[in-house]
Amino acid sequence: MSSKISTSEGAVTEYVTTMIGEQLFGLPIARVQDVFMPERLTRVPLASSDVAGVLNLRGRIVTAIDMRARLGLPKADAGRPPMAVGVELRGESYGLLIDQIGEVLKLADDGREENPVNLDPRMAKMAAGVHRLDGQLMVVLDVDRVLEILPDKLAA
Repeated sequence: MSSKISTSEGAVTEYVTTMIGEQLFGLPIARVQDVFMPERLTRVPLASSDVAGVLNLRGRIVTAIDMRARLGLPKADAGRPPMAVGVELRGESYGLLIDQIGEVLKLADDGREENPVNLDPRMAKMAAGVHRLDGQLMVVLDVDRVLEILPDKLAA
């Protein structure tokens, strides 16, 4: 499955939009496997603070990553259950815990810009650029970068 669509205007990528804190993020739709409400999260002893735990999703063990903790944001209000976006890296399944799922946007690749110099460094480490939308900046999450810093933290 490819997220790239060629049109007469040029290449277009589809993004699943999410909100984490007050920031809009986009994940390339080709990297998204599931969107779900995590239930029965089991904590992992001695795991880093951004590993929320593991869960069983249709018979697969999924590591849940707290994206708020990963981005250095305060914990969400306890009254609102998190959503999760299922992604995979090197055969392992992960659920990125987010605040809210949005719509799917088709955006032209030539509209994507490099990370601005004033982008929060924690976001910049995980971003593959930004799209400027109507009065809002959508940070494009690079799933590989979001998950690649995980083994370093687990080994520490």
